[in-house]
Amino acid sequence: MTNKHSILIIDDDKDITEFISYNLKKEGFDVKYSNNPIEGISLAKRYIPHLILLDIMMPDMNGMQVIEELKKEANLKNTIITFLTARSEEHSQIAGFEAGADDYITKPIRPKLLISRIKALLKRYNFQEDRNNTLIEIDNLKIDVENYTVYKDGEILTLPKKEFKLLLLFASNRGKVFSREIIYSKIWGDDIVVGNRTLDVHIRKLREHIGSKKIITIQGIGYKFS
Repeated sequence: MTNKHSILIIDDDKDITEFISYNLKKEGFDVKYSNNPIEGISLAKRYIPHLILLDIMMPDMNGMQVIEELKKEANLKNTIITFLTARSEEHSQIAGFEAGADDYITKPIRPKLLISRIKALLKRYNFQEDRNNTLIEIDNLKIDVENYTVYKDGEILTLPKKEFKLLLLFASNRGKVFSREIIYSKIWGDDIVVGNRTLDVHIRKLREHIGSKKIITIQGIGYKFS
C-alpha cells in the first residue's frame, strides 16, 4: 500500500514515536520522527510534511513554542499541525487551537482511531469549496483563493488555515446563515469530534483579524457574513 502523504512526529517519548511511526507506515504513509523539539523544527523545514503530530509536554521547548516557530515558515503554511498530547483539560485544548493547531488529539488513542483522524484531516489538505471566483473582494478585504492569501486594506493578513477556511466559507456565501453543525462539517469534517468551544475560539480570532462586525451571530442558529 502506498500513500502520497507525509507525516512528521515530534515527541520526546521514543517508544511513542516508534509505535505511531510503525502503524502509520503500515498504512502507507511516508513517516519521519524526532524526539527532540529543536531538531524536529529543523526536520520540518527540510521535510515539509503534509501533517505534523506534535506533543505539548517536552523538554527544552514545549509544543506551544514549537508551533510558534513552525508558523513562521512560509513553506509550512499548508502543513496541518495536530497536537497529540496527554493533556486533556479544556483550557489546554483552547490554548492549542489559539496557537494555531488544526486539531487536538488526546493520548492514549488506539492506532486505528488515530489513523482515522489523520486521514480525515488529510482529506481537507487541499480544501476547495465549490466556487467560480478565485478572487473575492468584500469591502476592505480581498481573498485570493488560489494562493490562500488575504489582504486587508491592501496589506497581507496572515490567517491560520482554519480561519482562512472559515472566512472563505462565509465570504463565498455572503448573507447565508450557517448553523454550527454545518460549519463543523464543512471545516472540520463529520468524522472529527471537536469541543464545543472550538468554533467560538476560531470565530473570535477571525473577528479580531478582519473586524468584529463582519461576522454576525444569529442567536440560537449560527453565523453569517454581513
